[in-house]
Amino acid sequence: MTKITFIQHDGEEQTLDVEKGLSVMNAATDHLIPGIDGDCGGECNCATCHVYIDDAWIEKVGQPHDAEEAIMSLNPERQKNSRLSCQVKLTEELDGIVVHMPEFQY
Repeated sequence: MTKITFIQHDGEEQTLDVEKGLSVMNAATDHLIPGIDGDCGGECNCATCHVYIDDAWIEKVGQPHDAEEAIMSLNPERQKNSRLSCQVKLTEELDGIVVHMPEFQY
């Protein structure tokens, strides 16, 4: 199991223990976490699963690949720590990860 904490834009936190190997998006949608829509089902074709990776975790998560970069370039709320949560897989190395939710998804 992997622990993940979701922090809503208003500061509300929810911590889950989920199966390793799931994407952050799947962990959120499987547990009805508000704020992650995942309209494309995790295919990296939209930005409705946009999150901000907590600064303490950004190096462990790594950089987005070209397809994710292309989708994120269209997002007006993008920050240096923005990622599509469908592209972040929960591994043992990411046990305890913290992600922040944007106020809106595009």
